[in-house]
This record gives sequence, structure tokens and C-alpha cells, in this order.
Amino acid sequence: MVAEPLSIPDGNIRYIEWDMELVRTRDVSMLEGRMMETADFGTPYWKLSVGTDLLRSDAADDLDFFLRQASVGGQTVVAYDRYRQRPRYYGLVPLSGTKAIGGAFDGSATIQTITSGRQITVAGLPVGFVLRSGDLIEIRKSALARSLHYLTNDVTGTAGGTAVVQFNPPLNTNVFTTSSTVHFERPACVMILNQGWSLPKQRQQRRATFAATEAFFS
Repeated sequence: MVAEPLSIPDGNIRYIEWDMELVRTRDVSMLEGRMMETADFGTPYWKLSVGTDLLRSDAADDLDFFLRQASVGGQTVVAYDRYRQRPRYYGLVPLSGTKAIGGAFDGSATIQTITSGRQITVAGLPVGFVLRSGDLIEIRKSALARSLHYLTNDVTGTAGGTAVVQFNPPLNTNVFTTSSTVHFERPACVMILNQGWSLPKQRQQRRATFAATEAFFS
């Protein structure tokens, strides 16, 4: 049984590198006449690279404990992009307000319909909810089964609190259905810590580096 994912410590830790990017595996073949052909294969996945500033003793202890726990076989972590914590229109302010259908809005919504692996209709939004290309969206089946995407269209929610969103990479519709939820506040995916993390204990070298790679669960 896989344990519940851990959260990467925040609080008193100052991160100076937080690089979260989507990796696509691609084969490129060079042909005659300066031509080439490309083919994507496999499943795109997210990877994360993290580096900290010089850590105080308590921050170093907190992060050291996390890294050791996250290194246990089978342990997972939840990771979100610190530079895309919510739709860009809302800046640094956590999502809030009232849903068009009533009730408090915290950045979570539902799926009304799935048109294809690249398009869904989201319901349960505030009136006029603003989304832009490049914003991130998480589709969640459970604590472990999460799918992270970037939007490819600009859209403003209707008066009824719905929005048709298009995105990449494609959603695995065999796993994620209309019973899944949608998240715009700190959209995340589940990752496994890579080997080779570092956190020297010497006071003047106490900077941590670590990396993680997306893991898929159903």
C-alpha cells in the first residue's frame, strides 16, 4: 500500500530555485534534402528541481527530516509550481468568493462534461471566472491520482459558473472521469523524490538541492 503523499516544507525555508517543467519524450530523424521528422512517444511527465538559500538550523532540520522521509521506498510527495499557484489573473491573492450556484469558492470545482482528452467543461465556478493560456489546472481522482495540465485557451466563466477549458498534455480518460474534481488553487501532481539529494550540515554550506519526477497512479 502506498502511503499518503507528503507536502514539501515551506514556512521558514527560502527557495531560490524552483523549476517545474513538463518533459516530452521525442524522437527526431534527419532525412535527405534537409528534411526531418519527429514523433512524440510515451507519456509526458512533470519534473521538479529545487534549491534553497543558506538554511538556519531549524529550517535545515525540517527539510532534512522531509528528505529522509520522502526517500523511503514507495513514498510520494505533492508538488505544485510556486510560480503558477493559481490563475494569473488573480495574482498573489488565494482564490475565494462565491460560486455562481451558491456556496464558498476555494479554487475547487467539478467536471460537467469531458469532450475529449484535451477539453472539459468545468462547473462550480464564480461568475466571470478568468482563465488564461498557460494557467495550470489539476484534475484529481484521489490523493494519489492527480493529473496536472496547462491551459491552451483564454476563457471567462459564464453567468452559470461554467467554463470550457482546453489543455495539454492530454487527460487519461480511462482513469479520470466526471467524478473527478478540478483544482485551480495550487494545482499539483504526485511525484517521487529522485536519488542524490543534498543537504550539507556545515553552517556555511547548508543549502539543499533535490529533484523529483512525476509518478502515475490510478
